[in-house]
Amino acid sequence: MLQPLPTSSPTADAAHADAGEARRLQRLQALGVGRVRFRELIAKVGSGEHTSTGLSRAEAGEAMDLMLEGQASDAQMGAFLIAHRIRRPLPMELAGMLDSYRAHGPVLETPGRRALCFGVPYDGRSRTAPLLPLVAVLLASAGLPVVLHGGDPMPVKFGVTLAELFAAIGIDWRGRPLAALQQGLQEHNLALTHQPDHFPSAERLLPARDEIGKRPPVASLELLWTPHRGEHLLVSGFVHPPTEKRAWEALTAAEETDVLTVKGLEGSTDLPTSRAGITARLRGGEMKRILLHPRDHGLHGEETPWQNLEEWGQQALAALQGEGPLSRALIWNLGANLWLADQFETLDSGLDQARALLAARCGERLRQALAR
Repeated sequence: MLQPLPTSSPTADAAHADAGEARRLQRLQALGVGRVRFRELIAKVGSGEHTSTGLSRAEAGEAMDLMLEGQASDAQMGAFLIAHRIRRPLPMELAGMLDSYRAHGPVLETPGRRALCFGVPYDGRSRTAPLLPLVAVLLASAGLPVVLHGGDPMPVKFGVTLAELFAAIGIDWRGRPLAALQQGLQEHNLALTHQPDHFPSAERLLPARDEIGKRPPVASLELLWTPHRGEHLLVSGFVHPPTEKRAWEALTAAEETDVLTVKGLEGSTDLPTSRAGITARLRGGEMKRILLHPRDHGLHGEETPWQNLEEWGQQALAALQGEGPLSRALIWNLGANLWLADQFETLDSGLDQARALLAARCGERLRQALAR
């Protein structure tokens, strides 16, 4: 014969509930205010397709603040980053995270001078030979302030970094105090901030980024943020069209007034020579698509494959003399950037100036000055 199930009294149920609530509150207190708040933000981005509400700009900035300040645990950061990747970031969320980066990151200035600021993926290059370090040196030699930023090799790609490339041609930005970078920017028109040295709080995210094995949306900040404060043209690389559209909206919200997006090699700002370069200028709230055809200017050719740092260093030094396998692509990228930076009325004029700078060894002279 079945026995009736035991029942509990309302008094016992209340006692059990009170005990459970007490344990819950005790646990929350042990977690700390920052981690408790971060759990709430995780819930907003990770609650599923139908219940996830996303974050406001202020909340996204708060989430990034908590990660940069070390108030979120590695487990929490991993959960947030992968949930955000799966749901895809909203432009206003990226703007909020950009607010946080601006508040916590290093600052460089060029008073009274408009700078060119480049944003490329920190996880580097692995298939094609990079050009940005050479372009930056030559632009600086022409009197244009250039501000770059990067880090050590990092997930998911662990490709060659800007800092490694500069070091291969004798210019090592690593280990320099920020004040020395600011002085060098004033004297030589060129600086690169190195995340481990100048933005160590952002290094806190790397273990979580490594363990989730996917590039999270916060990696977009490498393309959208710049340490430069003041008037500038922000040149940002992208791979996929939806990423470009989100970048436009996020940067507009963040009050970036002059932006150039580039579908460059491996997500960089390097224009290809094997196909048309797809770019867009976002200025004064209006977008204009700009297609650049190297074939029309006699500069079409296959991309130079990446080999290793030693090989690239030799190719780079030759290119600064206007020679070797990188020289054609260097002329193309340098001339296009001079034109897009409003230094010349036509692209052809920019290309002519690129050839003149190489013929005069302007970039090589600056390289030698920076390598001392």
